[in-house]
Amino acid sequence: MSISPTFGRLRRFGPVNWLGLFTLTRREASRGLKDYNYQILGPVVSSLLYLAVFHLALRTTGTDASNADLLNFIAPGLIIFVACEKAFECACGSFIFDKHERVMADLLMAPLSAVERVFGYLGGACLAGLMVGAAVAIVTLLFAELTLVHAGALLFFALMGTMLHGLIGILVGIWAEKWDSFAAVHTFLLLPLSFLSGLFYRIDSLPALGQQLVRLNPVFYIIDGFRFGMTGTGAADPWIGAVILLAVNFGLFCLAFAWFQRGYRLKP
Repeated sequence: MSISPTFGRLRRFGPVNWLGLFTLTRREASRGLKDYNYQILGPVVSSLLYLAVFHLALRTTGTDASNADLLNFIAPGLIIFVACEKAFECACGSFIFDKHERVMADLLMAPLSAVERVFGYLGGACLAGLMVGAAVAIVTLLFAELTLVHAGALLFFALMGTMLHGLIGILVGIWAEKWDSFAAVHTFLLLPLSFLSGLFYRIDSLPALGQQLVRLNPVFYIIDGFRFGMTGTGAADPWIGAVILLAVNFGLFCLAFAWFQRGYRLKP
C-alpha cells in the first residue's frame, strides 16, 4: 500500500486561512438566523408594533402630511436600530452559549489567528444584522415611504453600525460569564444609547446642552448617517460621523484582537 507523500505533513493555509475564516463567518451568521420564527420574525413584528403605535397616536394630532413626514423620519432609524441589535445579540450570545456548553476550547483549537477570529465572529454578526434589517425595511413600507438618496452612505453607515454593535457583542461575550451580564449591558448601555440618539425625534428640538450631549454618542452618528443615506438630510455632517465611527470601530477591533491574542477569559 503506497502512502501519500503529503501524509503527516502540516496543512499550509497561506497568509490567511480563507476556508477557516469563511466557515466561522458562515457558522456565526447561520446561528443568528437559524430559528427564523424568533430571529427574524420577532424583530419584524416588534418594528411593526412601533410603527403602528406611532401611526395610531399621530392620527389624533397634526395633519396627514406632517404625520407622514414623521413616520418617514422614524423608519430609517428603526431599520438600522434593529440591525444593530441583532448584530450585538448574535456576537454576544454566541460566546456565552459556547462557554456554557463548554465547547469554547474546541473553537480555540481551530487553525485561525486572532485577527481571523475577530473577522469571523464580526462578519457573522454583521451579516445576521444586515439581513434582519433588510427584512424590517420591507415590512416598513406598510407605514412609511422609503427612499434611497445616497446608496454609498446607506451601506457605509449600515456596515459601521453593525460592526460597532458586533464588536461590543464580542467584547461583552468574552468578558461575560452569565446571561445576566448580556441582559445588563443591553438594558443599561445599548438601549439608552439608542433611544437617546435621535431615533424617534429630531435633536434640533433639544436645548443646546442636550444637542452637545447627543453628539457625544456614537450611536447617534449611525442612525443619523443611515437616515442621511435614505432621505438626504441629517443633523450632523456625515463625513464627521464617518470619521468618528471608523475611529471607534478601530479601537474596539484592536481591543478584541488583544483579548483573543491573550486568550482573556477564553482559555481555561
